[in-house]
Amino acid sequence: MAEAPTPEAPTPEAPAPAPDKPRPGWRTHPLPKRLALIAIVAVGLWLWKATDLPERQLIFQFTGDGWSSVRAVDLQVVDDEEHILKREELFFANGPPPEVTFKMRLPEGTVRALLFVKVEGREPRVRLEERLTVGEGEAIVRQLRLPAASR
Repeated sequence: MAEAPTPEAPTPEAPAPAPDKPRPGWRTHPLPKRLALIAIVAVGLWLWKATDLPERQLIFQFTGDGWSSVRAVDLQVVDDEEHILKREELFFANGPPPEVTFKMRLPEGTVRALLFVKVEGREPRVRLEERLTVGEGEAIVRQLRLPAASR
């Protein structure tokens, strides 16, 4: 009788040789492709910070009598064209501390600081005005004195 053909076990084929990969180097690395974008962002951040107005401290020292009855101080800093650069209002239960500091970004030049002071027992607010010359310094210190109460 004829022998039935035996199925032959498939012979494993040798894997095909992999195509030659390009050698890894700086030209194929992903970083140089992104380097232009990183450089543009870095230059943009530097320009943004370089053209930013510096933060300055406006320090008012309250001297003389009458400050213990002050209940509120409204500060307005305006430029030459009467644009308000900064406005802040502070309230006090027992009078202000001897020194009050306001932090703000101011350009160099001349500005006016208007303080409207609410004194206990007086209806209208007392207006104090100071011309400030802003230079390269970080702090501007002014001593303020309340005018005498007029009756």
